[in-house]
Amino acid sequence: MEIIIRLLVFGAFLGIVVSLGSALFNLSRKASDSRKVARDLTIRVGLSVALFILLMLAWYFGLVAPHGLSARQ
Repeated sequence: MEIIIRLLVFGAFLGIVVSLGSALFNLSRKASDSRKVARDLTIRVGLSVALFILLMLAWYFGLVAPHGLSARQ
C-alpha cells in the first residue's frame, strides 16, 4: 500500500509541474490565450488541493507518518 501512495504523490507532483510549465509556455507565447493560462493554473491548484487531501487521508489511516528532524549534536 505504501508504494501506491508514493506513486500517487509522485504523479500529483509531476502533474503540478507539467501544468505549471504549460501555463508558463502559454503565457510566454506571442499570441497568448488567457483562458488557456487560467485553465492550466486552475488544474495546478486543483492538483495541489488533491495532493494535500491525499496526504491528510494517508496520515489519518496510518499509511504515512510524519517525522521530525533529528537534532545534530
